[in-house]
Amino acid sequence: MPLEISEPVRHAIPNDDPRRHLTVAKPETGDGLAHVSVAGGTYTILVRGKDTAGKYCLIDMLVPPGGGPPLHRHDFEEMFTLLEGEAEFTFRGETVIVKAGETVNVPASAPHHFVNHSNEQMRMLCLCAPAGQDEFFLNVGDLVESRTSPPPKLSDEEKKERGRRAVRLSAEYKTELL
Repeated sequence: MPLEISEPVRHAIPNDDPRRHLTVAKPETGDGLAHVSVAGGTYTILVRGKDTAGKYCLIDMLVPPGGGPPLHRHDFEEMFTLLEGEAEFTFRGETVIVKAGETVNVPASAPHHFVNHSNEQMRMLCLCAPAGQDEFFLNVGDLVESRTSPPPKLSDEEKKERGRRAVRLSAEYKTELL
């Protein structure tokens, strides 16, 4: 016998917030997007935390062969979907190879890092929840012209300064470099 409902079911969903807007990111044209060089790669911030009321951010990452961040951990969830290439993810000391079309979720607080394991540029989407990593990258890296722009040529001293900046800002962005 089918369930009969005489009154509509109401849920405790907040009212729509008209101050928030639809976000459409166009990485190929770069319209209104920030492109930042971080750790030798080029990261395009597709959706910023300010677009999602801080709930998450979405980053399009181009990582050169052998590129990737050092071992680190942070108190937010991080999910990667590989679009092109192959990555070697190390999670709590164990390594796994991830290929294009596969997705990896890194739980908050877990030590991890990745390396572009292929001989070609790797492309992946990175979703961080809650947001904040977008602002960290913008404050640590160097703005570049487009999604496919190469990183700027930095002197050894400039590279060291970027590293010092990352260490200095890491606590503010709830990240620990290991």
